[in-house]
Amino acid sequence: MLQALAEELGASSSKDNISSLLAKYELPPPPTGKLTAQKMCAAIAALQPENCIIVDEGVTSSASYYSIAPTLKPYSHLTLTGGAIGQGMPCALGAALACPDRKVINIEADGSAMYTLQALWSQAHEKTNVITLICSNRKYFTIEYECLRAGYSSLGKEAKALMSLDNPPLDWVKLSRGMNVPAVSVSTAEELVKELKAALNQSGPHLIEVVLG
Repeated sequence: MLQALAEELGASSSKDNISSLLAKYELPPPPTGKLTAQKMCAAIAALQPENCIIVDEGVTSSASYYSIAPTLKPYSHLTLTGGAIGQGMPCALGAALACPDRKVINIEADGSAMYTLQALWSQAHEKTNVITLICSNRKYFTIEYECLRAGYSSLGKEAKALMSLDNPPLDWVKLSRGMNVPAVSVSTAEELVKELKAALNQSGPHLIEVVLG
């Protein structure tokens, strides 16, 4: 049927033509310098092992990962099922329980993580191989973004305060360690590469707060 459709459309079905449409295997180079959302995604893509499971609730911070993903080693990708937030951490827990032989990397927005933080304790209790990367921009940026999309050219002090997570700031290292999940905080791409490599070489859950500039 596909051959007939190609002939009807006058499309070539040669191997060379098909090959030109396929994504080529290519890893991004490990990033350097001050961390941004784009560099975080590049670091994950450069280091993630074959057959791992990516659980993505990075929301605005993980958008650039999708442009890198087609050229990576085979892996599974679980993401939001709708506009609600809070499913990332428990979804990562479920994936790790279902596939204990596979590494799970959870790209997690800091605001979203606050909805289901208790999943860290369950990850520790079950000794699951989950690495949680907290995208720490210290605000509900997706709400701010939706306000701008709705036509608000600027936001007042009170509105911004409702979207802020820095007054007081969240201490992700202490929150994680309080639930017996080892944790570190990084602010450069080199630190992220180092800590992600270390977590991938160990068993059990880990958390890395990725402080985004």
